[in-house]
Amino acid sequence: MKKKVIIYYNKIRQQLWFRPLLFCLFSVFGALLAHQIDGFGISKHVPSIDTDSIKGLLDTISSSMLVISIFAVTSMLSAFSSASSTATPRSFKIVVTDDVSQNALSVFIGAFIFSIVATIALDNGYYQKAGRFLLFLLTLILFTVVILTFLRWVDKISRLGRLEHTIQQIETVASKAIATYIKYPNLKANPIKKKFNKANAICGNTIGYIQHINIEVLQELAEEKKIKIQLNCLPGKFINKNFVVAYVSSETDIEIKEIQQSINSAIHVGHNRLYEDDPRLGFTSLTEIASRALSPGINDPGTAIQIIGCHERLFFLWQQKAQEEEQEHEVTYNRVEVPQIAIADFFDDAFRPIARDGANNIEVMLRLQKTFKSIATIDNDKFKKNALKNSEDAYNRAEKAIEFNNDLILLRKKCLF
Repeated sequence: MKKKVIIYYNKIRQQLWFRPLLFCLFSVFGALLAHQIDGFGISKHVPSIDTDSIKGLLDTISSSMLVISIFAVTSMLSAFSSASSTATPRSFKIVVTDDVSQNALSVFIGAFIFSIVATIALDNGYYQKAGRFLLFLLTLILFTVVILTFLRWVDKISRLGRLEHTIQQIETVASKAIATYIKYPNLKANPIKKKFNKANAICGNTIGYIQHINIEVLQELAEEKKIKIQLNCLPGKFINKNFVVAYVSSETDIEIKEIQQSINSAIHVGHNRLYEDDPRLGFTSLTEIASRALSPGINDPGTAIQIIGCHERLFFLWQQKAQEEEQEHEVTYNRVEVPQIAIADFFDDAFRPIARDGANNIEVMLRLQKTFKSIATIDNDKFKKNALKNSEDAYNRAEKAIEFNNDLILLRKKCLF
């Protein structure tokens, strides 16, 4: 239950309206709070603030914040559109959840609501001497926060939606997803060592991408029914109603329909993949940007080369996180088995589309081969094996696409194999 609440909270928190709503509630609370200080008997110890001076500040805030809020929304929509068109539609989710932009919009709308509520209360004699003094202080503080937020937001919005900034945002999100995957490669469950001999196949009940799997619920179900569950899917997998999402092994007779419903309820399916639980999506999104840059209409090999550098950093980060997590992974859910993602899948997500779309570009292919050599220096046999395979595949693609023989000779010298 706790895990479900966290999942739904994270989904709501990423909505554009969530933070403005919170700031609006806080602003109303702050405007009404000033009245409470009148009952503390401190009117003799505070200076008298003229109502007109407070009203002047509030009028300034109310008249300017609505305009700034509209400007902020317009600028954000322009940035979102730019990110989707110049990078990849998969980047929209990252750009739209930018903290600085959401906080700025929240402050602007919250300040507008505060000024309206405080003005109405002030006009109706809601505040006495102490209340007016506190309201004056709150207004000054809010004015300062608005100015600082606006300056910070202007600096941010000048970069929000730009291709380079979007690439950095995706790489950051991908780094977090990889770190989480390295820490919990089996989602705190057992890895699959061999498939169940006699097992009941559990098919999905909907069509879409798996966004999250609640292993805790599956463990509780397995303990209650005295069964073992072997998952056949991971977040990021596209399933349908005929796809087997899990296998169930039991020594006694079980009600398979009830178990099927419970297992499917623990597997959250949506229309899109999510970055948090899907470590492959970050690689895929970055590579989509590179493929777009290599299209004849764009013809921007420099961006593709930049993306290759991002992939190289991510693989080295992988090794760094793996060394930090050298201890044996804790198994909390011992009745559930989870498949592992093959290293080859990560390499395919990162490099195969770039090798395909950039096969005729010698600069891109040279950068790829240098990256494969670099990754092969990592103390990881699977990395070395896949780097060697991808190096050979990339050269074979280039051999068919590059017509100038001297370029091929140069490229062959840089190959890993």
